[in-house]
Amino acid sequence: MVFGKGFTVATKGFSDILDITGKVHEVIRESALRSGLVGVCVIGSTASITTIEFEPALVADFKEKLEEIAAHDRPTRHGDTWGDDNGFSHIRASLIGPGICLPFQAGRVLLGTWQQIVVIDHDNRPRNREIFVQLVGE
Repeated sequence: MVFGKGFTVATKGFSDILDITGKVHEVIRESALRSGLVGVCVIGSTASITTIEFEPALVADFKEKLEEIAAHDRPTRHGDTWGDDNGFSHIRASLIGPGICLPFQAGRVLLGTWQQIVVIDHDNRPRNREIFVQLVGE
């Protein structure tokens, strides 16, 4: 069986990282599926989905490394072309990717003790991000 549902989260931009593990588990519970695969995807080209140990020091480290890789204040051809100064956000999002696929069993995603599913909004302004969760299972 296949089940899908979306939800929206408000973000601050500039690689704001939000833990969405609980919301993903809510979708799994609503589906009534017990085991299978769950795909989690953010709609848009300036945000990412991944897993991380969601604790303040690591979140700060992660944001710092993203800034080193694609600095928000470094000019990009994209910014020059479109005038939106968010080329860095597209680069960051492309490197991490828009989605993730994970197994779930007994109605819960199989994650490590310190592992959470997060959305990262890289854009240069606050956004309402649409997340879509798709389950395939039984």
